[in-house]
Amino acid sequence: MQVNGYEIKPGADLAGAYLAGANLRGANLREANLREADLGGADLRGTDLVGADLRGADLRGADLRGADLAGANLRGADLCGANLRGANLTGAKLGRTDLVGADLREANLWRADLREANLRGADLWRADLTEANLREADLWRADLAGANLRGADLLGATLRGANLRDAKLPDFQIPQNEPLTAYKQCKGRLVTLLVPKEAKRTASLIGDKCRAEYAEVVAVEDFEAQGPAESWYKVKVSYAPEETVHPDGYGDDIRVECTNGIHFFMKKEDALSSGF
Repeated sequence: MQVNGYEIKPGADLAGAYLAGANLRGANLREANLREADLGGADLRGTDLVGADLRGADLRGADLRGADLAGANLRGADLCGANLRGANLTGAKLGRTDLVGADLREANLWRADLREANLRGADLWRADLTEANLREADLWRADLAGANLRGADLLGATLRGANLRDAKLPDFQIPQNEPLTAYKQCKGRLVTLLVPKEAKRTASLIGDKCRAEYAEVVAVEDFEAQGPAESWYKVKVSYAPEETVHPDGYGDDIRVECTNGIHFFMKKEDALSSGF
């Protein structure tokens, strides 16, 4: 199969090839080298791209509906506005890929590597993101309604404004309606807290930091020598033993890691390594 003078076949070396707008529907490009190729607006519906090297490729506006991209390397590729509905991206490498406004509805992204990917405004309705790596990914205002995020790593991801309606979420929530011992660090000093059973509390989908409506101070390391510990989030909060501390408000949005509330960690070692 010849397209624009290029031989289209499995394993073909098409690095840097100009294939913008080309009709490659149903083509077999398994394990082909398409590094930095121009495929903008190309018709790649149902194309076999299993294991293909697409690093840095221009795929803006490309039609990849139903394409098989299992194990493909798309690091740094530009997929802005691409149509990937129903595509198979199992185990694909999509680190730092531009997927702004991409259509990923019902796409299979099981165990895909999406670290630092730009998914702003992407449509991930009912996408399978089971065990996907989404560390530091930008999912601002992405549509994740009905998506499967079980086992996904969302550490440091941005989920502000994302639609999580009916999504299957990873285990993240902390015990409710019972007293909870927690820890925080205030300028290098360890504070042990007791969150009363009546206090509202939540974890975050995007990190290990939790927050509570209020908490009781159990202990502050070196309290007598250094005075009350203090922390800042818009306003100053002081922590002294046997006192109950209240923030200026409480935010229960699981999509946001830093908002109003008494921030804490479930594990002492996490608090000690948090740096704040």
